[in-house]
Amino acid sequence: MASPDNDWLIVGSGLFGSVFAHEMRKAGKKCLVLEKRSHLGGALHCPELHGIRVHRFGPHIVHTDDREIWEYLRRLVPMDPFVNSPLACHKGRIFNLPFNMNTFNQLWGVCTPEHAMAVIEEQRAEYEEVEAVNLEQRALQIVGKDIFNMFIKGYTEKQWGRPASELPPQIIERVPLRFTYDNNYYDHRYQGIPEGGYDRLIEKLLKGVQVIRNVDYLKDRRKWTDLAERILFTGPIDAFFDHCLGELEYRSLRFEDERMEKTSFQGNAIVNYTEKEIPFTRIIEHKHFKRENNLDHTVITREYPQAYDRTREPYYPVNDERNNALYRRYQKLAYAESPNVTFGGRLGEYRYLDMDKTIERALRLSNDLLAGVPGGCSH
Repeated sequence: MASPDNDWLIVGSGLFGSVFAHEMRKAGKKCLVLEKRSHLGGALHCPELHGIRVHRFGPHIVHTDDREIWEYLRRLVPMDPFVNSPLACHKGRIFNLPFNMNTFNQLWGVCTPEHAMAVIEEQRAEYEEVEAVNLEQRALQIVGKDIFNMFIKGYTEKQWGRPASELPPQIIERVPLRFTYDNNYYDHRYQGIPEGGYDRLIEKLLKGVQVIRNVDYLKDRRKWTDLAERILFTGPIDAFFDHCLGELEYRSLRFEDERMEKTSFQGNAIVNYTEKEIPFTRIIEHKHFKRENNLDHTVITREYPQAYDRTREPYYPVNDERNNALYRRYQKLAYAESPNVTFGGRLGEYRYLDMDKTIERALRLSNDLLAGVPGGCSH
């Protein structure tokens, strides 16, 4: 039997798959990348719309303290600095994010960290003895009732499609609480967006790699599998196994664009809408990522969370106890039945990953496999 033409078949051209392909190509491995969409880069796609580069599937900002990751990107493309300072809109009032002294002053009129801490501690005290088994209880322990009811409860319930009392408590640990007048959402040394958008980054990563678009690997897997010695699969792990153990849960998104004949709509790249009655979670005004204020028009995108089904894109894994247990069963199945397949990325590993962590894990996996570590780190 003839040997396959490729060392690696990489299913998906998102950040994980593209970094992996880049490293394997540098090591002399022949790779074939399959992408089911008409564009590369997955959710990072940044096309131009009415002369403005838009974050097609939600805003993506690289933020990290890892200098090696930052320099890895800079060797590929110049990085435009961008500090993410989102705002929150509640009942027509605008508040600063992350929760900081500006927010506390807007809420309670306090001017010093000491006074802000005193208010929060008083509100926390009512819940400190509660064993937090859900997001609502944990949030009340962290920020108290005012911040929870105004900014967290409605937004979170829209995002996840279920009451805060039914969500796992660890989700809330991602929310910063700061006692400074600093609106920088990410407390990281390096922050920015690739010059020219993420499409340019993906093109650099995949330079010299064969890519075929508009191909769904799962619809004709036998044909494609025979073309390579090994497979990296970055799609949903449960879909790879035809959902034989049951379906993992995800949340999906819908995006609604609008061109406006004005120089600016909201004066900021991102404004979150925290009331549950407003169906979208945020409005993105894309020109403010690049400060393209010389244009006499603007483009905004409203982001609507929605339930996931197989006709929609999976964006966020629902990492509660049931789903994590089911994912572990799929992991065991992967080890037992698919020794030549490695799973990686947000969907393949069923976990939310920031971009720096995605790059880090793709680099570690490629290094492990090139060094002969069985299965690599992400199988």
